Amino acid sequence: MLAVDDNVFLRRDEMRGMRFALEYDKAELILRDWKIRSTIIVFGSARVPSPEQLDALRKSANGKSDVARLDRLMALAPYYESARAFARLASEQGGALALKDGERFNVIATGGGPGIMEAANRGAADAGAPSIGFNIVLAHEEKPNGYSTSDLTFQFHYFAMRKMHFAMRARALAIFPGGFGTFDELFEILTLQQTGKGRRAPVVLVGTDFWRKAVDFDFLVDTGVIAAADVKLFDVVDTPEQAWQSLVARGVLDPNGFVWPRRASKV
Repeated sequence: MLAVDDNVFLRRDEMRGMRFALEYDKAELILRDWKIRSTIIVFGSARVPSPEQLDALRKSANGKSDVARLDRLMALAPYYESARAFARLASEQGGALALKDGERFNVIATGGGPGIMEAANRGAADAGAPSIGFNIVLAHEEKPNGYSTSDLTFQFHYFAMRKMHFAMRARALAIFPGGFGTFDELFEILTLQQTGKGRRAPVVLVGTDFWRKAVDFDFLVDTGVIAAADVKLFDVVDTPEQAWQSLVARGVLDPNGFVWPRRASKV
């Protein structure tokens, strides 16, 4: 048996480095084949329901626990349509639809799962634009959502490699309410920018009430664990239109702004 065909061999602990490299190369080569130079990353909770899911839950709710769960989901539900509207707007105006010198810019990219991720991929599809799904294989989550472009829907085993692909082409980030995963990705990108390890890309947090309660950034400044300048790395807004305006004001459409090199990456 050829080594490349020997699944048992490829899954040995000693081959982890090779598997890691393969996860990098597969996504990288396909993104290059599609000539995608930059992305707009959309993060947010996988638990935010679509309108269709919410309707189904309303019809099936039975008992206090179901009603309480429905109430929580209804509070989150508006963010689905907000993320969908943002992704459509960004796809229509950001360059994902129009090839420039044979290349695509500011293509929507998500974690490929349900909730906010699905909404953003769906918004790009509404605009007729391609979008990316960097899906992570988890025991408790479903298969990738059906709205990311098929050729651009990737499956990752390693969180670290998935994060690297998020960062490599990120021209901007729109962060909607979410849990541990969303916070992980948000602070990963903010840390790269704060430390100068990643090129500057505009960041916008969507949902003022959520973010002001979830993270007390002013407290972090007051206690000295971050600098006052660090909170200027992002804006906090409420609507998809405001989110897009924030990214535009911060240079997402600047032709002389950040675009990763064609042949190499510094991440």
